[in-house]
Amino acid sequence: MSFARCFFLLLLVVVDYTAEQDITGKNPGCLSGHPGIPGNPGHNGVPGRDGRDGAKGEKGDLGEIGTCGAKGKEGPKGDKGEPGAPGAEGLKGRRGENGERGPPGKMGPQGFSGPLGLKGVKGEMGMPGPKGIKGDVGPEGPVGPQGIIGYQGEKGSPGPIGPLGRPGPKGELGPSGHKGSLGYRGEKGPKGETGEKGPKGDTPEILKSAFSVGLTAQSKMPASNIPIRFDKIIYNRQHHYNPESGRFTCAITGTYYFTYHITVFSRNVRVALMKNGQSVIHTMDNYQNNEDQAAGGTVLHLQAGDKVWLQVPGGQLFNGLYADDDDDTTFSGFLIFAD
Repeated sequence: MSFARCFFLLLLVVVDYTAEQDITGKNPGCLSGHPGIPGNPGHNGVPGRDGRDGAKGEKGDLGEIGTCGAKGKEGPKGDKGEPGAPGAEGLKGRRGENGERGPPGKMGPQGFSGPLGLKGVKGEMGMPGPKGIKGDVGPEGPVGPQGIIGYQGEKGSPGPIGPLGRPGPKGELGPSGHKGSLGYRGEKGPKGETGEKGPKGDTPEILKSAFSVGLTAQSKMPASNIPIRFDKIIYNRQHHYNPESGRFTCAITGTYYFTYHITVFSRNVRVALMKNGQSVIHTMDNYQNNEDQAAGGTVLHLQAGDKVWLQVPGGQLFNGLYADDDDDTTFSGFLIFAD
């Protein structure tokens, strides 16, 4: 709204208020009358002061938090900061591995010529050089005079043997001649008639020695440092294994194979294969909450009377050899060949 229009409206309000005062009797000079004709608009007043130079108003209340706007663009990278103060010296590091060999350097400048050396000793004769390339065939020469007849040559080697003739009548046996040179092998003759069957020979004796035994629920967890007595007999036809002593006694001198299979339960296991009181091989297994398996085997040469057995060294903490209806611990051996 312009300033002239505002001033005109204000003038109408003042005139209307003056008329109302006259009508109410505050102005005794006029009894009654009609409103006069509005006057002409006045001139524009002086512009008011610019409100921008007024006093700053009080700070308004904090508005509600707006919704999250879109992620702004990444700002420019800042200037590189100044280096920090040097830290404390650390421990000496381990020496690194040797690096790869670098490329050869550039050839250096040529050195000065050295003094002339003494004359060397004459060298040995070298090896003959390689054979040269065969030359071209030369032109044919003139025919020479006929030569003198030469001496008779040596006797030539015998020719091949001729075909075999028909056999003649058998002659009388002559005196033994000198042993001749080995001749060519003759043709294979016809197959002869089958001879009579000879008498039956003696049956060869087959030496046998084998056993296979196991633990039971009564003999599991055996005592330590004594032979383990396997009381479950799987095979012991030659009776070379004694279940009372737990020992195998060699009856046939020869080479044997021994093996054992162990079910480990509730305790650790340490087993030694013994020969005549000397330990041959050891097997150890640590128990870890579930049934476990351990095994061992070896080849031994035994003399008649040698004894072989298994035992637990190291006390009752290592005798976890277990057996029941579903799990077995076995010890076996057999003769491979006799001497």
